[in-house]
Amino acid sequence: MKTVCFGEIMLRLNPAGYTRFVQTDTFGATYGGGEANVAVSLANYGLEASYVTKLPAHEIGQAAVNSLRRYGVDTNDIVRGGDRVGIYYLETGASQRPSKVIYDRAYSAIALAKRADFDWNKILDGAEWFHFTGITPALGGELPEICMDALKACREKGITTSCDLNFRKNLWTSEQAGKTMGELMKLVDVCIANEEDAEKVFGIKAENTDVDKGVVNHDGYKSVAKQLSERFGFKRVAITLRTSISANDNKWAAMLYDAKANDYFFSRSYDIHIVDRVGGGDSFGGGLIYASLMNKEPQDVIEFAVAASCLKHTILGDYNLVSVKEVEGLIKGGGSGRVQR
Repeated sequence: MKTVCFGEIMLRLNPAGYTRFVQTDTFGATYGGGEANVAVSLANYGLEASYVTKLPAHEIGQAAVNSLRRYGVDTNDIVRGGDRVGIYYLETGASQRPSKVIYDRAYSAIALAKRADFDWNKILDGAEWFHFTGITPALGGELPEICMDALKACREKGITTSCDLNFRKNLWTSEQAGKTMGELMKLVDVCIANEEDAEKVFGIKAENTDVDKGVVNHDGYKSVAKQLSERFGFKRVAITLRTSISANDNKWAAMLYDAKANDYFFSRSYDIHIVDRVGGGDSFGGGLIYASLMNKEPQDVIEFAVAASCLKHTILGDYNLVSVKEVEGLIKGGGSGRVQR
């Protein structure tokens, strides 16, 4: 089964451990990005995962490509050109101090990409699923139009499409996001969002919920999912439900709304001690796509997605380096952390 993910992969630079930006004199270098993280998850689950972006032809661009190839992602449709790879700096939070991200991605190769760079008819040949996030059109330039080109090609080919709203206030305003994403969502089948995305992008708020205080109301999110589906025609809406106790400890669960059945499915909730939170939502998306392509029942789809993401929170770096067997083991109750011999 071929899946295609489109977006920006970045160089990630972070101080060791819990060192702050102003303390460090060295940065660890890895790679990651919303859609790239999803592609790695899908490749690890044994699917044919193709990743599409634009990267410079120099060594740093090649290193980004190599980071994907290492885990079996197909990089043949990556366009080479431009001068720079986007960068983000990550300071890992602890206890009551949150993690912090600083972007240095302006004028990256993908941000300056042109519609003519991508032959979607060729790229999508044989694909069953296409995935992108709201981060990609937020980069501006021709990317909103490029995303629309891809979605139109998918609709013509009968390819299932998914989008993680992933609102980033450092990239665009709520008004800009709502206008652009409102057009793109009309061609999306499966919408993925977190506690705040629907409100920040489309003004749809979950009642009796305060994410800052850790109050998550299930009935409120049922309403959010149904309103999203009715507005855009989504077949399914998945909403992750994170209760933040501190930077280190969260409760993690999610809900799936199936529009055809008009039914809601809630996962079990996990108490997680976080090693690395970045990529948690992407690993959820990867799990959701995989389980959907495996034709699992809705309850099993949401359980797989949440368990996959739970495990990602224990892994350093953006990529979720777990197998189907490990995810299924957690679902069956293997979350004690005992040594596997």
